[in-house]
Amino acid sequence: MGLHPLEFSECYLDSPAFREKIKAHEAELDKTGRFIKELYKDGKNLINATKQLSLAQKKFAQCLGEFKFEYIGDDKTDDEKCIDESLQEFSSFLRNLEDQRDLMMRNITETLMKPLEKFRKDQLGSAKVKAERKRYEKETEKYYSSLEKLLNMSAKKKEPQLQEADMAVEVMRQHFQVSSLEYVCKLQEIQERKKFECVEPMLAFFQTVFTFYHQGYELAKDFDHYKKALQINIQNTRSRFEGTRSEVFELMKRIKDSPQEYRQTSPISSEGYLYVQEKRPPPFGSSWVKRYSTFVKEQKILHMKTFDQRSGGKLGETESVTIKSCVRKTTDTLDRRFCLDIEITDRPITVLTVQALSDDDHRFWMHAMGGKEPVRQSFTSASNSSMKTILCVFIFTGINDQGLYRVVGVSSKVQKLLSFMIVDEKSCEIDLAASEDWDVKTITTDNKQHKSATPESRVQAIHCLVHKLPERNRLVLSLVTKHLAKVAANSKQNLMTVANLGVVFGPTLMRPQEETVAAIMDLKFQNIVVEILIEQHEKIFGDAPSSSPSLAATPLSAPTRQSKSLSRQNRPLAVYNPQVVTLMKAKAVYPCEAEHDSELSFQVGAIFHDVTLSREPGWLEGVLEGKRGLIPENYVEIL
Repeated sequence: MGLHPLEFSECYLDSPAFREKIKAHEAELDKTGRFIKELYKDGKNLINATKQLSLAQKKFAQCLGEFKFEYIGDDKTDDEKCIDESLQEFSSFLRNLEDQRDLMMRNITETLMKPLEKFRKDQLGSAKVKAERKRYEKETEKYYSSLEKLLNMSAKKKEPQLQEADMAVEVMRQHFQVSSLEYVCKLQEIQERKKFECVEPMLAFFQTVFTFYHQGYELAKDFDHYKKALQINIQNTRSRFEGTRSEVFELMKRIKDSPQEYRQTSPISSEGYLYVQEKRPPPFGSSWVKRYSTFVKEQKILHMKTFDQRSGGKLGETESVTIKSCVRKTTDTLDRRFCLDIEITDRPITVLTVQALSDDDHRFWMHAMGGKEPVRQSFTSASNSSMKTILCVFIFTGINDQGLYRVVGVSSKVQKLLSFMIVDEKSCEIDLAASEDWDVKTITTDNKQHKSATPESRVQAIHCLVHKLPERNRLVLSLVTKHLAKVAANSKQNLMTVANLGVVFGPTLMRPQEETVAAIMDLKFQNIVVEILIEQHEKIFGDAPSSSPSLAATPLSAPTRQSKSLSRQNRPLAVYNPQVVTLMKAKAVYPCEAEHDSELSFQVGAIFHDVTLSREPGWLEGVLEGKRGLIPENYVEIL
């Protein structure tokens, strides 16, 4: 059972039960005061802990925003650019979230902490309440003391004295009863006031917390478009990584097996370590110093730089000499292998003796300083009719085979077919479709070994470059990419999409001049070019371009679309922002290809209905053919 009500009539009776009721009310108010005091202390701890969390989050966001990835290669793909900017995007998202958290903390202080503390001080522990209680106790003491004194007075006293004593006690009784009424009224007022004075701040507290979470939800919705696009970028990059890693491991394996064949060479210079003999006057003899040497072939200048990895990689001075001749030094004249005698133009009498690191290295330097270049043999290309024979077999027998071009054939059969197509003049007479030896995997592997949504500017640039190829090469490339377009058209059966074909044929159709890790890192760009050749085959291999992209007049092209990632950072963070919505109609003046599920694809002249301003600056929302989505504002005109 709860507290008993304090009846005003009981103030006149002042029974023991009434006094017990007052004590119960006073104890309840003391308990409420201790509760609010403890709650205020815990609230302070909560605010301080949240501030520490916010500081840690902001420091984390700052760390994300300050870091930038360094990529291998001269340029980055669109996917890599998006990944590079992702840390700044994450940092911005966290900062926006923490700004809202700071606002929540300020609101909690104003709506919860201050009202609770004010109620506790003004009502439960105020001087006024204490004065009421003290006055009530004082009047109680005075009244009952005077009453006892009156009752102990002798009845033999004179009547005037008795009347005067009675009047004094009556005044004391009236003062006691007034103070009792006022004190009881104050107790019941505080009991009733605490019901809303305590709960209302708590309601405001939860409303503030829910508003913060709602704003986080709104930020997450804004972040959703970017998240989906970034997931695609990450998946594309991971796929390219898998392909690049296999190529790198294969190159590493080949270099392990025959390192000299893959030694880095250049038509301009040759580089490597040489031990140079430094002669000293007798009786000190001579010493051999390791130097990193670069020989510039055209000027016949040898640059030598002292460097020893064991000394912490400290660089020494660079010495340059002009070579007149280079002669192999035999072991008969010097008890050291792999030595060369170099005659220097600047010092005719001086002969510089150097030592290579191995026999292969010795031959390398002899060849380099002699100015001879390696002669590489190359296969002759197959005729167009041979290529057509191979591709026709795909169309009729293997266009729907799963993993076409990705699953390789038996090596012995592939080499046999290659010899027929490259060496045999009667290769056109081979019936690939009739023979059981030539399965689809063998033919596709031979075809790869034999040949080793896109922005308009890229298509135009590739269009011009393709038409600069020799006619024979261009015809073969057209034949191959047309065939690959047919393969991609059947991707539901063979699972070879344009992207998969780009991964398979990128390294084949655009083989680098030399096999290096840098060249492998550029595979991602080769794949993109092959994808464009397949997707835009008809345009690229149709009519010749009117002019080079660099010389052509600037065509009428679609303007740059507003970046949603940038606009999201500057959006107001208010949760409730009601506006008057005006429906409009718009007409497309440029074509657009959607980059996200939330956007609309359209051609010039498309009519949009129920067009409204989007929350994303630079974007509209409208309906086209029953579908509602985002429209770049600068791609349309309002009707």
